[in-house]
Amino acid sequence: MIKNRLKRCREDLEMTQKEFGNVFGVSDSTVWGWENAYDTMPLKKLVKFSNLYNYSLDYILGLNKNNKKYSDKIKLDKKAVGEKLKKLRKKLGLSQQKIADECGISRATYCHYEIGMNLITTLTLYTICKNHKISMDEFLR
Repeated sequence: MIKNRLKRCREDLEMTQKEFGNVFGVSDSTVWGWENAYDTMPLKKLVKFSNLYNYSLDYILGLNKNNKKYSDKIKLDKKAVGEKLKKLRKKLGLSQQKIADECGISRATYCHYEIGMNLITTLTLYTICKNHKISMDEFLR
């Protein structure tokens, strides 16, 4: 599970869980689950949060201790993300099966991410970034 700084970020913004949930179209109990690592914030919502409030994905997810500010916003496109995944995997010299095993998912699921059929999950991308010391912010920009 991802131990994140989402609660700290929300509190810095002086928002309640209910207010935060309203922004993202979820209940306050869902926000509580994200903040307490019972569930993972979906990548689209995480990127929306990063873009709206100028928090680094790496900072939110605990991949970095500093909240680097970016002037450009992340635009999620599952095909473009898939192409980046394929390029990264080849650069690392890994098979789809090896990456899938690292992430605890099936090769078919990973393949669907790589070909852009499905958008990669936050947890899977986090695992890849953490294992290979890659900035999620820089990967998605």
